[in-house]
Amino acid sequence: QVQLVESGGGLVQPGGSLRLSCAASGFTSGISAMSWYRQGPGKERELVASITTAGGTTNYDDSVVGRFTISRDNAKNTVYLQMNNLKAQDTALYYCRALRRSFVYWGQGTQVTVSS
Repeated sequence: QVQLVESGGGLVQPGGSLRLSCAASGFTSGISAMSWYRQGPGKERELVASITTAGGTTNYDDSVVGRFTISRDNAKNTVYLQMNNLKAQDTALYYCRALRRSFVYWGQGTQVTVSS
């Protein structure tokens, strides 16, 4: 089993920044990729960004390109999402996801609210 704990969410004004963290514990060896998803009010859960554990290959949704950066610290089993120039439409519950040997694990989520 893999446990994921997200942190770093909060209330921020438009144009502001936040950094989300996701710490993995348990059977972390063999995790091949970690991702951030989000689910806004009345919307389906969507992929925001992903990163491979080995090579650090990243992938972003078009809506966050140039504003969000995903990174990882393999020694700490932690993945980060730096979010800059936040917009109201970024308001959502942000989830961390880990892929390990065809099994998918989810965190509980951290709320990000962008509002003036």
